[in-house]
Amino acid sequence: MIPTELRESVPAFDDVRYMNTGASGPTPRSVLEAGQAELESHEWESAGDDGPYPHAFNLYDTVRDSIASFIQTTSEEIALTQSTSDGINRIATAIEWEPGDVIVRTDLEHPAGVLPWERLKQKGCEVRVVPTENGRIHRDDFTDAIQGAKLVCLSAITWNYGTVLPVAELSAEAADAGAFVLVDAVQWPGHLPLDVSSWDAHAVAMASHKWMLGLWGAGFLYIDRAALSRLEPAQIGYRSVAQMSSGGYELHSGAQQFEVGTTSTAPYVALDSAVTLLEDIGLPAIESHILSLAELLTDSIDAERIYSPRDPETGLVTIQVENPDTTIERCKDEYNLVLRTLPEPSDAIRASIHAYNTREDVEILVEALDRIAKWTLSAHSPLIVDYWQGDWVGTSWIRVYTGDKSIRSIRWESFWWTEIESSLTGLGRPGVGDF
Repeated sequence: MIPTELRESVPAFDDVRYMNTGASGPTPRSVLEAGQAELESHEWESAGDDGPYPHAFNLYDTVRDSIASFIQTTSEEIALTQSTSDGINRIATAIEWEPGDVIVRTDLEHPAGVLPWERLKQKGCEVRVVPTENGRIHRDDFTDAIQGAKLVCLSAITWNYGTVLPVAELSAEAADAGAFVLVDAVQWPGHLPLDVSSWDAHAVAMASHKWMLGLWGAGFLYIDRAALSRLEPAQIGYRSVAQMSSGGYELHSGAQQFEVGTTSTAPYVALDSAVTLLEDIGLPAIESHILSLAELLTDSIDAERIYSPRDPETGLVTIQVENPDTTIERCKDEYNLVLRTLPEPSDAIRASIHAYNTREDVEILVEALDRIAKWTLSAHSPLIVDYWQGDWVGTSWIRVYTGDKSIRSIRWESFWWTEIESSLTGLGRPGVGDF
């Protein structure tokens, strides 16, 4: 399969130019159909075979094998979860915490890599936040922060800048300082080739619903076998144990001990299908396609407006705009472009470029941002976005878009600017759009 064929297999592109995979990737038809077929297979067909539980257990084994091969590790080091947040929390609750224990994170983390530590902070742990600049960690600050730390949590790819952090170097330094290293890598698989064991992290949390193009509800957690002795799962269920009896139980020897109980098999079958699809295209081809389009985008925007690396490292490109909310709305309404705003930097939007995006998507985005920027004056100045002829000669109406997102229609009885300005008293001087 080639990227063009991938795009044709995603029905979402019938309606929009989707450029928000960093939040969630629309699923190809074949992946969705695999999940749908599994629902029927598990709920109906398995009843006449070995039963739904053996059916599910065999499937989980298959998916662990598939994921392990995809990220270049062993199936014994893979636990199936529901999401990245779920995986992070399974690690956070498996460590024995005491008041005064130190947790280190960066100021670039997604809420999934912030909230578990805030809860522990309420219980007396210390949370140190390493400052960054433009998506880069200050290494001296990192070195200082990890001294005496019990856990270090960091992202492999920053979700708001699209920078690739030196995970292997940071992991090695943190591990040497005695810390358990947990990586949020949800932006990586399906986006760039991954050899997870090369990072030397103790645990890595990921999910299928972004760049892997799977369904919501299927996450996976890598745990280095050597790190298991430092963890004790806080939850336990029939999927956690190798055997149980009246005398007790024995946990699975590998990461599977972090699986708990009954979950739908459909998202995991879809994940397995997505892995097959991505491998059919080829991760090197996907990476090359993504980076070439990301470079086209950064080369087409004024350098001072690009917050991401000018020489792109990923398909996440963050662009400064005057009014992010308005820009996102107008990109969607007028150009069918789907992007997103960011909490930080707050004056920016983010485009996510994946294998199914095209040069035309990028060119239309550049055109949209250029036109919207020309129309935007300030937060309080209105923009004339439309006009139409009235019922009698010499009378027209203008539609004005104001900084507070309201639309005002004003009767215009003259074609002179002085008349327009008098009609817009208190709103400021208007700018003119392309009528």
